[in-house]
Amino acid sequence: MSCLSERMIIRGGRALSGGVVAQGAKNAALPVMASALLLRGRRLTLDRVPDLQDIHTMAGLLRCLGAGVEFENGRMTIDVPEDLRWETPADLVRKMRASSLVLGPLVARCGRAVLPLPGGCAIGSRPIDFHLKALAKMGAEIDLEHGSVHARTNGLKATRIEFDFPSVGATENILMAAAMTPGESVIENAAKEPEIINLAQALRGMGARIEGDGTGTIRVDGTKDLESSSIRIIPDRIEASTYLLAGVMTRGDVTVNGINPEYLEALIVKLEEAGIPVCVFADSVSVSCRDRRWKGVTLKTLPYPGFPTDLQPQIMAALSMADGTSVIQESVFDSRYVHVSEFKRMGCKLDMQGNTVVITGVSQFSGAEVRASDLRAGAALILMGLATDGETIVNSLNHVWRGYESLMMKMTSLGAEMELLPDAEEA
Repeated sequence: MSCLSERMIIRGGRALSGGVVAQGAKNAALPVMASALLLRGRRLTLDRVPDLQDIHTMAGLLRCLGAGVEFENGRMTIDVPEDLRWETPADLVRKMRASSLVLGPLVARCGRAVLPLPGGCAIGSRPIDFHLKALAKMGAEIDLEHGSVHARTNGLKATRIEFDFPSVGATENILMAAAMTPGESVIENAAKEPEIINLAQALRGMGARIEGDGTGTIRVDGTKDLESSSIRIIPDRIEASTYLLAGVMTRGDVTVNGINPEYLEALIVKLEEAGIPVCVFADSVSVSCRDRRWKGVTLKTLPYPGFPTDLQPQIMAALSMADGTSVIQESVFDSRYVHVSEFKRMGCKLDMQGNTVVITGVSQFSGAEVRASDLRAGAALILMGLATDGETIVNSLNHVWRGYESLMMKMTSLGAEMELLPDAEEA
């Protein structure tokens, strides 16, 4: 993908109107890409892959491990050689948390792996302890040396894993490792996200026998001999939700096409509770907020099918315009309120009490120069800029480009007025 500027100016006050098509889900594509490492002398083909920085980071990581990756117009092919490298490069791994998804496949396929502790958005501690404890229970020897995970095994064993928390990444890592481990593995308190189901579909296409994906108990009958396969990536529920909230906050009419409405149920329930009309069709969702106000609501972020933590900053922005008081409790990640100080710069009235924020709605935001602290906070600041009568400058957009494909094109097609600015050092 081309290098995009990290600064944007938004001239708000325009009601957005029209339709956009949901992109492929980043958080589904990344684990499916990692699952290709389970193949030996085979190919995995993915369709509807979004063109994002995180996708290119994962592709670079796979290439460093020995795979051949081609990516054009949403289609990706990953050719995996007979022999893989098992030591991952720190410069790529530390760019994003999802790099940890190669750990399970590498241990299952190569019998060892070295993984520097990964990076990503600054939204609190997101340890990979669940991943490591589960792999150890499957027979891997785990050591932490000089800031890297060193995993070794003479052969993983099928077993029963029960997570203390339904971690998405840990469920994905163990699901992939179990797919190549002969015998029946059982994952209890598994994550239920649609992205888990998409990964299970990919693994079934390779020949693994998997039941229960999308529920709290997943059973995997693994096999060493996995086959070439192809998979279509599901639509991105967080991206789709962001555009719907853009329609709400600008008091416009926006439709997101190519989305499974079931993925958005938690958001739809809260929008309707706030008094916002939502129209649900077979593969699209629409909001209509012309000349309409909405009321405050209370919500708590939870694992799927609860309200997604990745939508917390965006819904906070929308509720900052509501009549009355709203309450948001963040229960998934600690320190996911870094954006509160930037919201206040734009006129939001927010009272933070531990992992809870009390929001008092305001009639109008103030244009300001703000900084995106992470991917979803950056998207929320863009939404606030669109809802402001005046100009807003959002900095540190490198976070946003990690998760939103063609954001400028989609927003301007809906009537937004925004443009990228030269980066500070270039100005």
